Amino acid sequence: MSAFKIWKESFFLFLANFLPRIPRSDRRRYLWYRRAGVRMEGRCKIWGPLTIRPLGGAANIFIGSESFLNTEIRFGVPSPDAPVHIGSRVMIGPRVMFETVHHGLIYEPGKGRGARALPIVVEDEVWIGAGAIIAGGVRIGRGSVVAAGAVVTKNVEPYTLVGGVPARMIRDLKEESAFA
Repeated sequence: MSAFKIWKESFFLFLANFLPRIPRSDRRRYLWYRRAGVRMEGRCKIWGPLTIRPLGGAANIFIGSESFLNTEIRFGVPSPDAPVHIGSRVMIGPRVMFETVHHGLIYEPGKGRGARALPIVVEDEVWIGAGAIIAGGVRIGRGSVVAAGAVVTKNVEPYTLVGGVPARMIRDLKEESAFA
């Protein structure tokens, strides 16, 4: 990646992350993230700040229209082969982490543990609670809910509630009423 692209991403991330925390800024902050390189389908609300690691990774993030990202969301997206794709009308709580890279358990002298990056897909109308961690290689199905603090290491079926460390299915949401 060219030095200019990294500078541009850094500059617009800085602007977006340090806009005042007022409703008017919240409604427009997504435009600055878009200028930094984050791909967006349409309008969305991002309270920010977002942490994107490494620099140059903004282009590896896609956010669908009408999605909401609360504060202090982290994206670990070093590889264009392992992007984070967030669908439309997704709600993401504060301090959620999307980590596409994981390391092996076996230590090899002189080589370390190695690393592998896998994509993350969050389908439409998902709600991810505060402090959840989403690991690489995971697909979260449409209409699902990830409980606060959950560590999601496996795919989540559509319309299910998952929680815990590691996250497990708590219940099926297909038959639930709106405020069960």
